[in-house]
Parts: sequence; structure tokens; C-alpha cells
Amino acid sequence: MLYKFSSANSPDYSHPLYKTPYNSRLIFLTGLLICSWAAFPQQLSNPVPQVPTNAVIPTNFSQMRPPEGTRIFRDIPYVTNGHPRQKLDLYLPPNGTNLPLVVWIHGGAWLAGSKEMCRALPLLNGGFAIASINYRLSQHAIFPAQLQDCKAAIRWLRAHAHEYGIDPDRIGVWGESAGGHLAALVGTTGDITEFDVGENLHVSSAVQAVCDWFGPTDFTTMNNSPELLSRNPENLPEARLIGGPVHENKDRARRANPITYVTKDDPPFLIMHGDNDNVVPINQSELLVEALKQTGVKVKYHVVKGGGHGFGAPQQLNMVRQFFIEHLRPSDRPIDGTQSKTP
Repeated sequence: MLYKFSSANSPDYSHPLYKTPYNSRLIFLTGLLICSWAAFPQQLSNPVPQVPTNAVIPTNFSQMRPPEGTRIFRDIPYVTNGHPRQKLDLYLPPNGTNLPLVVWIHGGAWLAGSKEMCRALPLLNGGFAIASINYRLSQHAIFPAQLQDCKAAIRWLRAHAHEYGIDPDRIGVWGESAGGHLAALVGTTGDITEFDVGENLHVSSAVQAVCDWFGPTDFTTMNNSPELLSRNPENLPEARLIGGPVHENKDRARRANPITYVTKDDPPFLIMHGDNDNVVPINQSELLVEALKQTGVKVKYHVVKGGGHGFGAPQQLNMVRQFFIEHLRPSDRPIDGTQSKTP
């Protein structure tokens, strides 16, 4: 269904929930998730990113609104008669053809989150099309279901690109936390066919650029302290993802590690991580950066000084925008989607 965004049909950001302090919202949403899990396993609440004290994150989320006139197609199923989570939202600028596309993959520890919280919407002002996808969570299916869904969504978008004025040869992916992990996997498995299942197999799920914000990589080095392993390691998010404690399932952990699939043909990466992240240790990004560099893949690594598990200051968002402009814009097409004029 096509929606035309205008201020008249935007969400009511004056609602008290949007003005509640972060910690209170986090407690509320966590409680709601726990209480609803058993009765409504498919209707999970949206996560609220942890906000470091030095980050510039809007408390009313108004900066995540699409620009006026944005064409919005909501709840497009990318798998025929699939799981309720196998849907995407597509945002198109008011004008333009042959648009570069950035696919947003939400975070949430692989057990929560929603396509409705799309951090990539500011890119619409730069002439990008944006797709925000849902995928099956770990309570619905264990890995590699999440990666299979991301790839199925990308194949659907590529197969239908011309219907929406999208250039199928200029697709990037961007995710944060668990979404960063999946974005990195999409990037390093472009030449791996085992994760491509289902429909639209005549087109590729490979992408041309990857932005990974503080995504996990090697689960065996994330939470391996004796104290943590003694506290029900099977309940850790990464254990729920792969179907058992990491230290007992190292082969599964390796299969879920984007580093496992790194080759010299992988697309360019932008990797960003806060040095005060107490949820996903910064070594997770460092390991991926080193593997990409050793293989000859172009990678830019930016450490957010003082950043925790979540950031989004204007300069960080601009860095992402410039990265996608550099790698998704052919020399004969400006980023606003219009053809350049012949001199």
C-alpha cells in the first residue's frame, strides 16, 4: 500500500511515551516484551537503543520522520505466504529514477526490534531509496534464518527494482548491533549460495557497500568470562540465536561469524563502534576490520570516542551518508537520482 508522507499523517510525537526519560522507557518496553512474549511471540515491542551521555539522539524521535512528500510502501511481503516478520517498508524520495538503495536492518539482540525504527531515513534527503526490513527473530527460528531473510529481502528488492525506480546495481546495507552483525554477514556472503533459499533466486543477494554499526562478529570472544559463563550462558542473546551455549557450539558460532566468509571480492565496509560499548565489546569490530584489511577489502573504521552501545550525532550520520555516496554513485549519475547532463 502506498502512503504519501505529510505532517498531517505523521505520528503523534507529543505522546507521553516519547517524552519519558530513556531509562523509564527502557524498563517499560523490557517489561512489555517479557509479559507479551508467551502470549504474542510475533508481536514484539521495539527496542530503545542505549544512549551514551555524549550522543545526540532525539528524545522525541522526530528526526526519524521521512521528509515531506516521501512515497511510502508499507508491509511488503518479500516471501510469498511467509512468516509475519518477512515484510519490508520501502521509502522513495518524491522524485528521481535509477535511485541507489540502502537497506536498513534493525538491532535488538536478534530477539526484538522492528523495521519501524529506521535510522536510515535521513538518507532520503540525499536522493537514496530506503528499505527497512523485518526478519524472523531467534524465538521464531535459529540462525541462519535471520541471514536467509535479509538475503531474501534483498533479492526481492533487486527483482522488483525497476518497478520502484531503483537501480538494482547500487544496493547498500546498513545495520546496528544485531542488525550490524547481519549487515556484515550480507556483505561477506555475497558469493556464498548456501544462504540463498526460496524465491527470486535468479538475482543476486550481494550488495555493493556495507555499513556496520557496533555489530557482533566472533561470539566465542564476546562473553567468555568464567563469571558470565556460570550464569545460564544458554540465555545469552547469541546463544539463543545459534540454538545453544556458544562454548558448546563453536561450529555454529563460526557459521554465524561474518569473518568466516571474508574474501578479497567483498564490498567496501564502513565500521563504527563506541569505545565505551559495554554490550558489544569493541574487539568485535576490530576483529572484522583486521580480517578485511588482511584480505585486501576496502574498509574504513571509525571509533566513536566515549560512545556506548548506540550513537547518532550529525557528524556520524554524515560519515555514513558520504560513504554511501562514494560507493553507490557511478560517475555518470548524481546521487539525487537524475541522469547527469552531457556537456
